[in-house]
Amino acid sequence: MTAAAIAACGDDFDQLARDAVYRAMFTRRDVRSHFVPDDLDDCVLARLLTAAHHAPSVGYMQPWNFIVIRDAERRRQVRDLFLAAREQELPAIEAERQALYRKLKLEGICESALNLCITCDRRRSKDSPLGRWHNPEMDLYSTVCAVQNFWLAARAEGVGVGWVSIIETEALKRLLAIPEHVTPIAYLCVGRVSEFAPKPDLEAHGWGKRLPLPELVMSETFCGAGEAPLKSAIARLGGS
Repeated sequence: MTAAAIAACGDDFDQLARDAVYRAMFTRRDVRSHFVPDDLDDCVLARLLTAAHHAPSVGYMQPWNFIVIRDAERRRQVRDLFLAAREQELPAIEAERQALYRKLKLEGICESALNLCITCDRRRSKDSPLGRWHNPEMDLYSTVCAVQNFWLAARAEGVGVGWVSIIETEALKRLLAIPEHVTPIAYLCVGRVSEFAPKPDLEAHGWGKRLPLPELVMSETFCGAGEAPLKSAIARLGGS
């Protein structure tokens, strides 16, 4: 949809539109094991990338780039990087959880229709300190907003996304010929899926659970008590 078409719809969301936005948020999943061997149409991918490109960015720096990775051999090489990184991570896992960790499906690099590496070009706004003078990492955070836009748009399109974070950054940069001044932010597995799980995989497998939101809401200062009516309103919605 073009910007003109969006503007023509007006500024207000009706209830159906609001429900759709929240549904995309609450049913978004980090997909690992439900990819199907279907191609992803370029028109769909174009819409997802357009959504990512319209993410908020501090100073309007738009520091992102999108590396589309389709080649099977290159993806196998990325998976090798993942497997090596997982073995390096394992000793840091609590001993009683290592068996569960080994059983978890943590990537769909070769099973998904394509991979996407979203990067942050840290030189793109070098001539403008707007929004970055005191917080120079805001370009990184802006790129994460692009990842979230892509992810939510994908959920609305029925496309699964899995974020593979267990990869050694410098090894990935060498494999994808990413310049020194560019930082890879997210390595994503993208494709059609057989289903979106009712719960996040790590919750379903007992790795963790969602924290109660009222316990995370503070008033005025960190750990400040208060906001009882707000916390009650959150609890009425389910509390998480």
